[in-house]
Amino acid sequence: MRPIDTADFTSLDNKLSSYETNHGVLPGISQQNARLVLLEQLIESVRRVKFLETIQARPISNTRKDPANPGFDPLRAALLYARDGNLDEACWLVFLAIHFGKHHKDGWRLARDVYGALHNSPVWTWDRVVSHRSEFRKWMVENEATLQTDGVSRRFGNHRRYESLKADSPKGTLAVIDSYIEWISPPQTHASKFSNAIASVGQDPKLVFDELYNSLKQVTRFGRLAKFDFLCMLGKLRLAPVEAPSAYLKEATGPLRGARLIFEGSVNSKTPPVDLESKLHELGTSLDLGMQVLEDALCNWQKSPQKFVPFR
Repeated sequence: MRPIDTADFTSLDNKLSSYETNHGVLPGISQQNARLVLLEQLIESVRRVKFLETIQARPISNTRKDPANPGFDPLRAALLYARDGNLDEACWLVFLAIHFGKHHKDGWRLARDVYGALHNSPVWTWDRVVSHRSEFRKWMVENEATLQTDGVSRRFGNHRRYESLKADSPKGTLAVIDSYIEWISPPQTHASKFSNAIASVGQDPKLVFDELYNSLKQVTRFGRLAKFDFLCMLGKLRLAPVEAPSAYLKEATGPLRGARLIFEGSVNSKTPPVDLESKLHELGTSLDLGMQVLEDALCNWQKSPQKFVPFR
């Protein structure tokens, strides 16, 4: 743990103790080592979320939105486009970032080379893809092999490692992008998509999140984690007025195991997810942490509850 995190560690530990005083001992962290590892994972998750706040407060070079530049970063690019008033392009880049993911070695290379059309033709911006869907399909078909066998390492991120570039697959990248476009339904814009959600459920960011989360089932290969991460990212980058209301444990694997472990002492407990959601909400309130942090931390903690392992 970094020295700068010591104060946060102490604060979280005190809040955790206060929670246990009011709600009872948490079986999963009755052993001191498990408690310490959980606290470290919570701090790691807080750091990841705060990073998004940090980059918003700093100047961003225009090279970050140029896929021909090795420093291309879809999230920073999204911020630049949002500042220029191009919300569609900003949200499109966040979608690509979530779909392709950031590989721990290759970085954003896969997203960069698809978005940048392998630097041999105009960039596949939102407007261009929407206006030239047949051309994009043709490009993906023609470049499927190149993207995988030209000697350049382009891999999906860890959370997306089971995705495919196969253009003829009903579950491949092309199908995913097609379904995302249908979800937005041009000429409707991202802004109007969000406005329609607000019109349906009101202005509570948590209700808007839930409305959009449920509608995202229309997007191919966007399961619980992709939907959750996509909307959380839109919220943290201030592209959409959303905040996660829960961890959606009913559809989860790792976070559900983590919740069962901390509250019941066993990943195999049979406590219904809805009951665990209630407990998780109480814990989040006591720790003053949002669902994005808790979901991420519990998922990582349950993988190695006795030894801290930084997951990227």
